Amino acid sequence: MSLFSKLKSRLMKTSSKLDEGLEAIVEDGGEESNVSEALVEEAVPATETPEAPEPDVTPEPMPEPEPAPVPEPAAPEADPVPADVPQEVPPAPAPMETPVEAPVEMPAEAPVEIPVEKVVEAPAETVKPGFLGRLLGRKESKTVTRRALDDDMLEQLEELLISADMGVETSMRVTAAMAEGRYGKKLSVEEIKRLMAQEVARIMEPVAKPMPLYTKTPQVVLVVGVNGSGKTTTIGKLASQFKAAGKSVVIAAGDTFRAAAVEQLQVWGERAGVPVLTAPEGSDPASLAFDAMTKAQETGADLLMIDTAGRLQNRADLMEELAKIVRVIRKKDPTAPHNTLLVLDATTGQNAVSQVEIFRNIADVSGLVMTKLDGTAKGGVLVSLADKFGLPIHAIGVGEQIDDLAPFDPEEFAAALTGLEV
Repeated sequence: MSLFSKLKSRLMKTSSKLDEGLEAIVEDGGEESNVSEALVEEAVPATETPEAPEPDVTPEPMPEPEPAPVPEPAAPEADPVPADVPQEVPPAPAPMETPVEAPVEMPAEAPVEIPVEKVVEAPAETVKPGFLGRLLGRKESKTVTRRALDDDMLEQLEELLISADMGVETSMRVTAAMAEGRYGKKLSVEEIKRLMAQEVARIMEPVAKPMPLYTKTPQVVLVVGVNGSGKTTTIGKLASQFKAAGKSVVIAAGDTFRAAAVEQLQVWGERAGVPVLTAPEGSDPASLAFDAMTKAQETGADLLMIDTAGRLQNRADLMEELAKIVRVIRKKDPTAPHNTLLVLDATTGQNAVSQVEIFRNIADVSGLVMTKLDGTAKGGVLVSLADKFGLPIHAIGVGEQIDDLAPFDPEEFAAALTGLEV
């Protein structure tokens, strides 16, 4: 299954919610119009062009050389020549009758005049369904409801986007861009969806960036997020991708408070073929991060990925613990961590906005990874985050398999969000 198919299936509820809402908005005060009228305009010039028979004027010089061979057969009146003569000279009646009768009988029996009429009638009948069938016979299928884009419709579109978790400011910005140059024009559901997808892709385009890799080794990647956001799974998938790209990767299991988290990370490490450094349960995660950096330097690893315990952004004590991990890492390398990835759960909706604000202040977040796009009608929050913070979106999770972490594509995401086909 392609990435777009997986993404669209995950965002099915979001796109279906937008579909239903857009249909209700357009039908409220909309009017039916016939889209096939454009076919008439295209058919008219097509019929006008073949009416100009200019190429018939050029063959006029060809009949001029014909009178020249006429005197030639008149001089030699031999018997073997009349085989060629009867075609050009009509005065020889006897030879014309015998050779013409034989060939005339053959074509007269095969085509006959009756089938010729049928051949002419057949295309005339097929032309009717070709043009008139589209214009008249399929009028119902070519009829679409359109509604003029006015203030009431814009307000309804804003409310629909807000309900899809796109945020108030972003929803207003998207609808304003959609109305620019189109205010008062009648739009169908499909046209609105395409405009919406275009504006969403425009917002997401600047933030669609892969995680940067640096020449300095080990490159320290700190992974943070709230409980259950998918940090451990994301680390395993990223480690697998970097290992496949030829990088030497080491994972540090920094969630020392949950034995299950360490075991889960070890399973992902085995799948990716990457070593996992652990510490006794309940030990200081900052101490583990320091030891992991020392180990990565000794082994010459390219990347060190440090997992952290999930913590809610409103827990000041846990956020202070994360700040301590950052301070300890910087004692070993003042430039570390080189990447701080915030893993967000798409199902949290607008709560992700406050997560980004607080984690960015504590751990200097450099990029985002969105997971669990499972069709909970919350996919629009990613548009809100891109519009509000402008942080790079490195990847999105579209499944549970090890290869289900894909680079973020703004056009595919916008199409999946709005229910369009790519």
